[in-house]
Amino acid sequence: MATTLLTLGDDLTQLTLAPELGASLVNWSRRSDGRPLLRHSDDLALAAGNPRRLACYPLLPWSNRIGGGGFDTPAGWQALEANTEHEALPIHGSAWQQPWQVVNVTSDSARLQLHSQHPFPYHADLQVRLDAGRLQLSLQATHAGSQPTWYGLGLHPYLPRNAHTQLQVQASGVWLSDENKLSSRWIELPEVWNFDTPTALPAQVVDHAFSGWPGHARIIQHDGDYQLLCEAQGTEVFLLFCPQDQPFFCFEPVSHPVNAHHLPGRPGLHLLQPGQTCQLTVTLHYQALAN
Repeated sequence: MATTLLTLGDDLTQLTLAPELGASLVNWSRRSDGRPLLRHSDDLALAAGNPRRLACYPLLPWSNRIGGGGFDTPAGWQALEANTEHEALPIHGSAWQQPWQVVNVTSDSARLQLHSQHPFPYHADLQVRLDAGRLQLSLQATHAGSQPTWYGLGLHPYLPRNAHTQLQVQASGVWLSDENKLSSRWIELPEVWNFDTPTALPAQVVDHAFSGWPGHARIIQHDGDYQLLCEAQGTEVFLLFCPQDQPFFCFEPVSHPVNAHHLPGRPGLHLLQPGQTCQLTVTLHYQALAN
């Protein structure tokens, strides 16, 4: 059965969404020539039905991995199980693995909702808007359970990468990941990952959470003569994933480092009482580079 897609557009860009595939963004492209602004999803990627092969998807009620088989809450232990065949640990929450409902759609905006019972009851709301090359994604979670528990949010965009791609972003430190890809310890930002000025992405694999982020970043694609300006509200953490020898990388605005449920102070997590909410808003602004 074919996946139902929504198509949004503005004067500069066009976006396709797949609500039933975890509210995933399928393609975001430049109108003038069709150039992908996020990683391109072909027909095979869409047919696979896996958001991790598409352009972007929401992360909640946590981002990335959680170790230990679950986590403590004020009401007791919240057990978790692995949720993919290829990962030993539960990853990226549960919203990306469920179909979302379309609440409203116009030519340049859409609102999607999810009412989930797994791994605990919550409601999710994603508002997507295009305006003059700006893609705004506003993600909100509302706790629908009867006892308080911990929440985290994130967005997982895949971005094109080649030898000309540069990143400019500030951070004060890094949560280093261990052999299980879980944040193990925080260190001050090393020079090798200093992106204060536009810098090429590392040739070596990077898969760490960066903290002390003021919420602004710049992704420069010189061969496409454009840049994306990223602005985030509701977080001071991003995860940078640079796989080796792949034509993409991930710059993920998230509320918390990996495995924050087991880190001292649970950095970035929200303890929500019944009916309380938390929110993350990310804007990617397409701009042509001056010649």
